[in-house]
Amino acid sequence: MKGETVTLITKKIVGKNDFDEPLTTCDVASVDDVLIGQPTSEQAIEDMNLYGKRLAYVLGIPKGDTHNWKDCEVIIRGQRFRSYGFPLTQTEANVPGRWNTQVKVEAYE
Repeated sequence: MKGETVTLITKKIVGKNDFDEPLTTCDVASVDDVLIGQPTSEQAIEDMNLYGKRLAYVLGIPKGDTHNWKDCEVIIRGQRFRSYGFPLTQTEANVPGRWNTQVKVEAYE
């Protein structure tokens, strides 16, 4: 299996404006060796029923990655997606291969 490079865009709150709304900046990072997998029809139906989200891809994140994948934007093959739910991380020693975290993404415009 071979992973791809994706772009991860996370927002960080840096203060508040005069109307007490958060001011944010975007951190952009390239993440190498990410597996991009199609969800099963059962996964897609379950996520639509549970979250009201249309699951586009399930990403396999490489072991040792320290990025925050919760509620962020991900650019995959030039298209913009948004992660949702909690990333599912397994103990590195118990998972064969190079990937131990799963992240769900939906299409985002």
